[in-house]
This record gives sequence, C-alpha cells and structure tokens, in this order.
Amino acid sequence: TEDEIVLFEREMKEFWTKLKSLYGTEQISQTLALRDSCKESIKVLSEKWCKKLKEGDLMVDKIQEYSNEILQQNQRISENQEHLTEIKSNLNQEKEQKKDLTDTIQELKEELMKKKEIISSKNKAAKERVERLCKSKELFEERLGLEIRRIHNEQLQFIFRHIDHKDPDKPYVFTLSINEQGDYEVTSCTPPLDCIAEFQLKVRETNNFSAFVANIRKAFTALSYK
Repeated sequence: TEDEIVLFEREMKEFWTKLKSLYGTEQISQTLALRDSCKESIKVLSEKWCKKLKEGDLMVDKIQEYSNEILQQNQRISENQEHLTEIKSNLNQEKEQKKDLTDTIQELKEELMKKKEIISSKNKAAKERVERLCKSKELFEERLGLEIRRIHNEQLQFIFRHIDHKDPDKPYVFTLSINEQGDYEVTSCTPPLDCIAEFQLKVRETNNFSAFVANIRKAFTALSYK
C-alpha cells in the first residue's frame, strides 16, 4: 500500500544516512545506484499493483452491477411468472364459468321444452273438451232449452231460458273455462248460485259434465221460485 511504501522510503533514507558514515564515496555511489534501481523497480511494481488494484475495484463494481441487474431480472421474471399464473387461473375460472353457463342454458332449454310440451298437451286437451262440449250443443238446446256460445279466451257461455214461468225469455247464464290444471272452472254466474262451488268440485271428481249442467239448471229453476 502507499503507507507501506512511504515507510519503506523513510527506512531507506535512514539506512543510507548510516551507510554514508561507514563506507566510502564509491561504494556509496554504487549502493545509491543500486538503491535507485531498487526504488525504480519498486515504483514500477507499485504502479503496476495500483493499476491492478484499480482494475480489481472496477471489476468488483462491475460484478456487483451485473449481480444487481441479474437480481432485478430475476425479480421481474418472478413477477411475470406470478402474473402469468394469475392469468391462467382467471382463464380456468372463465372456462369453468362458461361451462357452467352452457350447462345452465342447456338445462333451461330442456326445461322450457318440457313446459312447452306440457302446455301444448294441456291446450290440446282443453280444445278437445271444448269441442266435445260444442258437439253436445244441440242435445242441450233441445232437452234443456240451452244456448251455448264460444267467447274470448276459449271460454264457453251457457245461457238457459224457459226457466222463469213468468218470463220464459229471461236468461240464466254461467261461463265456463278450463284452467291450467285442465279442470272445469266457472268464471261467472248470473244470477249467482251459492252451490256453484260444490257443483264445480263434483264435476272435477266425476267428470260427468251432463250432470253438472243439469244440476246448475235445477239450481236456477229452484231460484226462480223464490
């Protein structure tokens, strides 16, 4: 180091001072020449090692710089890998959600098709019942003095006459429909009958429609005498 070199030079000066007092001029000159050669060699060697030390320091700094850069790159790679893992996880979740949505849509389609089939079947059964009732129109008109009309929403209106002996043309009316369950349902009755709910329940149990209409006519007749 530089401190060691300074110390060495100081010791050399002290050495030459003592040497001058002991030896002659010629020997001293030779010795001085040797000393100068030695100092020059030391100087060259010192400069060489100083240069090497500086190069070593630069190399250490460069290595540290490279190490920091590698560390930053590794950190960025780690962050990118985490981000990539997150993206893959999100994609997998989206795929699962898409599959669940597709399955749900398919289930809804199947359920809708079943409901359509049920509704179609009920509508078909309701129309068949209405048609059967219409076919019985002439029979009811002849035997019971009844007029049957088809009105809105596939409902049938039953109009009885010749019930009130004081006013034979006075109408006694009830309206019948077939509900979503496929059962007969009286939607209106004029004049109102207290027993209409009972008749309605009975025709649902027995499916004897002729008896149902006859019972309502009897109830209207009994009402006309009150």
